[in-house]
Amino acid sequence: MAEPGLDDVFVDDITLPAADGYPLAATLYLPRGAKRHAVLINSATAVHRKLYRGFAGYLAKRGCAVLTYDYRGTGDSRQQAMTGYNQPKSLVGFKASMSDWAAQDVTSAVAWMRERYHDMPLAYIGHSFGGQALGLLPNNTEISRALFVAAQAGYWKLMSSPERYRVYAMLNFVGAPLTRALGYTPGKAGLGMDLPKDAFLQWVSWVMSPRYLFDSKLEALQNFPKYKGALRALCLSDDPWATRPAVELLCSGFTSIKPEIITVTPADTGASAIGHMGFFRPEHRDTLWRGAAEWIEAEG
Repeated sequence: MAEPGLDDVFVDDITLPAADGYPLAATLYLPRGAKRHAVLINSATAVHRKLYRGFAGYLAKRGCAVLTYDYRGTGDSRQQAMTGYNQPKSLVGFKASMSDWAAQDVTSAVAWMRERYHDMPLAYIGHSFGGQALGLLPNNTEISRALFVAAQAGYWKLMSSPERYRVYAMLNFVGAPLTRALGYTPGKAGLGMDLPKDAFLQWVSWVMSPRYLFDSKLEALQNFPKYKGALRALCLSDDPWATRPAVELLCSGFTSIKPEIITVTPADTGASAIGHMGFFRPEHRDTLWRGAAEWIEAEG
């Protein structure tokens, strides 16, 4: 039986090989008619790709070939991580950082879409960390349009109060000690999904730094100026994490372009709340989703 909203769309669960060969769980959404655009949706930290299912189907109905996927060690892509360990439900000992997600997983997803749909414009949608990753990609020049949704340089002091203090306490007094003790980060600690140890601890180090990942010594930071496509960043006014200053800080890294930053309030869409995750709720089909689709379709 067809899932509501996906009855006119081909949906195929596939395995996407990362740059080092690691198998990533992915889902491809294809229109039944002509394909005009290719779109890659890149997840937020500790968010399963199923969150983007409705939005991906909506874009596919409009003529886009859309790919969603889970980073290594998360969602359905953690199954491979479990193989070979004495505790099959654990991420203990699994090596994966957030910079690994960008270098190995996101980079490969861009290359896969570019190779498969080489005659179409390639759009990149980045939710939270998914937006941050764009600047770290060596092949971000393959992308013609990037839409950020609640993507930010997440320094804790740029978050809204009192959320900033909750995050500070959760990361430093609960998450980090628990992660070091257990060897991974349990989702029940407040993140949603289990995370590999290195990914969580790298994230904590970024959140505690005034310029977030820009204060790190990652060689991949040199890729930020390489991106020269269009960039629109949506800042949701009731999002306590991706505040306007945090969104502006992330966008400041793209020095070769002038990113367009748009603040959206719940009242703009007739909603009571949007927040950090709400953009992808089906209730925004005729407002936020349509606006995003029209912006993507303006290319080509």
